[in-house]
Order: sequence, then structure tokens, then C-alpha cells
Amino acid sequence: MKTVRVDASSSYDVLIGKGLIDRAGEFISKASSAKRFAVICDDNTAPLYYDRVKASLEGSGLSCEQFVFPHGEASKCAEVLGRIYSFLAASHFSRADAVIALGGGVTGDMAGYAAATYLRGLGFIQIPTSLLSQVDSSVGGKTAIDIPEGKNLVGAFKQPDLVIIDTDTLSSLPREFLIDGMGEVIKYGMIRSAELFDKLCSTDIDHILDNVEDIVYDCISIKRDVVEADEFDRGERELLNFGHTLGHSIEQYYHYTGISHGRAVAKGMELITRIAAEKGICSMELCDRLNSCLRLYELDIEIEPSLSQLGDAVLNDKKRSGNNIDIIMCSDVGRSSAVKMTVDEFISILG
Repeated sequence: MKTVRVDASSSYDVLIGKGLIDRAGEFISKASSAKRFAVICDDNTAPLYYDRVKASLEGSGLSCEQFVFPHGEASKCAEVLGRIYSFLAASHFSRADAVIALGGGVTGDMAGYAAATYLRGLGFIQIPTSLLSQVDSSVGGKTAIDIPEGKNLVGAFKQPDLVIIDTDTLSSLPREFLIDGMGEVIKYGMIRSAELFDKLCSTDIDHILDNVEDIVYDCISIKRDVVEADEFDRGERELLNFGHTLGHSIEQYYHYTGISHGRAVAKGMELITRIAAEKGICSMELCDRLNSCLRLYELDIEIEPSLSQLGDAVLNDKKRSGNNIDIIMCSDVGRSSAVKMTVDEFISILG
């Protein structure tokens, strides 16, 4: 088992290894003072893992109840969040209790936001079961829901008390979910680690699970460093949004159902790197290297909207301040920066 310690506004451990779900009660009893837990999971994850989590908690003298919602990004909305609040109230959860997010990024984002806001704050544990949530969204404290006007526009910072990453869960994932998670993995190589990027370029989607613990550890270590330097996303943490400005616009165009987050981010990275090359910020060779890596993981996708059609969503991007916006670009593999421009300038670049 590998451990990454995160020292943000609150400190916590990220545990990475095989078979950790069946030891969840052991780990949680040491990290949390709560004795009762609300386990939030979707209808895909609940049949696979809830009974194992419950048995582990009960084996450590803890208790839990579950709330299950329909899987998919479309569920990360105010209506389902309201149902979570009603469940917590009807089940008489108190501030001495805690929430466990058991599932992927949608589950973690929404359960975390509920934990941040119900009774002005409950304890929070992350047990991510998808590759995307294990390498990215479960760590760092960002929680949110989507609204029709944009992705993650309503949210709060809520650091977890513990993150338990059981990499065995990845072996049960459909291939498409592994592909989706690789969008975020490639992002980490592009923004901070040429070594990680080169490692990714030496394998492909069919062999990625062979060294997945090391890959998860590398990604979480990078994110830990960035979060500790800029927890509340006012500077360096913006680098984690490479590919996300256009990626979120793509997701919004498809109403959060036609294209997954990792695929949208991958396309966003491809598009923004091409724009960076046209502006002389990077070479066309970098575009080729990125595109080659994306092909290895079946992330070289085509989308329906043109660049100009993606421009309106930029007005609601969280990196916009007044009429200015920070666009994350890479000058080389492992080297990223925020390029400041006006919203009008960026929209004009999109055509």
C-alpha cells in the first residue's frame, strides 16, 4: 500500500493499494470520530461495493445507511442533491456523523457538496472506484453540482478526512471508463511530468492496469503538490484545468450526456494545444506528441460543435475574472502556464 499525505487547510491521507475496500472500516475508524455514515453511491456502484463497505464498517463497530441515485453526469444536479438532503434529514443524521462517497467523480462531487453544506458541514470520506476519480477528483477538496448554464458552477471546497483508493475496483470497470480516466492521467503528464507522459507513451489502454498503482500514485502526488501550494484555486491550481475550459464547453454542448468528462478534456487538450502552436507558445511537434498519446488510449475523438460554437460557454468559466480569463497552455511536455487574455480575445481565437 502506498500513502500520500495531503497538508491543506486540513490534513489527510490518501491510501492507494489493492483490496482496501474490505479494510475500509479499519482505516475510517482511525481517521474519523464519526460512528455513523451515510454512504452515497450510484446504481452501478451500489450492487458491487456497498455490502462490502457496510460489512467492513460494521466489523469496526460502525454503522451506515445508503442513498442510491441514477448513474451519470446528468444526475449531478440540484434535484438529486435535494434528494440527498432529504435522505440525510429523514434519517436524522447529525454533525457527529459523516458522509462516504462510494463511486466515481459524479458521486464524489455531489456527496462532497452535500457533506460541505448539510448542517453546515459533516465529516467526509472518499472511496473512489473509477480511474478518473482515483487519479483526480477524489483529492483536493473541490465539490460541486452542474446547472444548465455550466458544469460545476455551484460548489464548495470540502477536504475529505480520508481517501481510500482500492485499485482492484478498476478491473471491474468497462473499457470505456478506463479510457475516460486516461484523459485526466495524460493531463498530469502534460502539465507537470515528462517522465509520466513518456511512461504513458510506452504502453496503451490494453496494458494500463499493469502499473496502475504507480500511475495513480504519480497523479495524486502531482495534485497534492499543487493543492498544497494553492488550495483555493487562485493561482497555480489553475494548471489542473488544462483542457478543461473547452472540455467543459463540449460537455455543456452535449448536455452532459453525449460525451464523457475524460473524453471532453482530452479533446480540450488537443484543441488548446493546437491554438498554442498557432500562437507560437509551443511547437507543432508537441501537438503531434499529444495526439499520438491520445490515440494510444482511444481518446482521439471527433466532436460535432465547431470552436466558435464552444465560445459562449467560456463566459461562465470559473477562471474568468471580469473580462479576463486564464487559459492553461503547455509550452512543452511537463511545462504549463496560465496565459492571460481578454474573453473577447479568446473568443476571437475560437473564430
